Amino acid sequence: MAAQALDPLSKLVTVFGGSGFLGRHVVRALARRGYRIRVAVRRPDLAGHLQPLGRVGQIHAVQANLRFKNSVETAVIGADAVVNLVGIMQETGRQRFDAVQAFGARVVAQAAAGVGASLVHVSALGADARSQSLYARSKAAGEEAVFSAVPGAVVFRPSVVFGPEDAFFNRFAALARMLPVVPLVGADTRFQPVFAGDVAEAIARAVDGTVAGGRVYELGGPQARSLREILDYILKVTGRRRLVLPLSFGLGRAQAAVLETLDKLTLGLMPDEFVLTRDQVTLLRTDNVVSEAAIAEGRTLEGLGIQPEAVEAIVPTYLWRFRERGQFEQTHLA
Repeated sequence: MAAQALDPLSKLVTVFGGSGFLGRHVVRALARRGYRIRVAVRRPDLAGHLQPLGRVGQIHAVQANLRFKNSVETAVIGADAVVNLVGIMQETGRQRFDAVQAFGARVVAQAAAGVGASLVHVSALGADARSQSLYARSKAAGEEAVFSAVPGAVVFRPSVVFGPEDAFFNRFAALARMLPVVPLVGADTRFQPVFAGDVAEAIARAVDGTVAGGRVYELGGPQARSLREILDYILKVTGRRRLVLPLSFGLGRAQAAVLETLDKLTLGLMPDEFVLTRDQVTLLRTDNVVSEAAIAEGRTLEGLGIQPEAVEAIVPTYLWRFRERGQFEQTHLA
């Protein structure tokens, strides 16, 4: 049953993690609807880039850390809806998977329940309590905690999300620019890249109250591709010729172990493009695509009435900077 629709002009939405890559798209989508937006982040001083996305006074940043319950409860005071976008792809310092994606999700959900707010929680395709990946298990634990506290919550599981500031297409494009040979573990693993703007629109519709709660939605783009196919496309867009060296999962774990050690020895100063963890290699063993069950039950972007953007329509507009001559490079994609 869909949640009661909110009147955008008089409703407050608290967005946890609103200053990140996906967050700015979500804040933009909510601002366009007229909602008042409270962006809850660890460093409010670094959220100034969100202000131009709305009217004067419409977007306000506050401090909150999911590891500290009081800060979360303070951030949701007076909120009509809560959106949780917080997640990490690797563990660093105090940022552990269980602390952020399981415990943190529980704290946000309980805080939302405490003020009677609706809840939209962003998880990830591949969330599985039985997975060998710590990341996937923590995502599943977060979903369970969310539904326990707010049975009518809306949970979205996107595949890899792309857009101008993404850490996926940009990462491989950067590697191809720096390396003559690109090692690739999980070359045959399939992904269904989804545009950040489409995910944000789905989240905004859930805040509107037009998305049925108590369900998990799987969000993917219009086409599934193997990681090797994605890299080949990136090379084509950027006009680079590189040797792609597929690695077995065994070699991939060995490579990841070395890179993890180097990252620790350099106190986390390694370029993000070179960071690879053994947990990420474990994730690559499983396809990251929308399930047949979700398609049949309408728990997809198309089921929500959103036609997802294709990679070809968006990615070339920001990967041009990786071409040898930038936007002046004559690259033909046909």
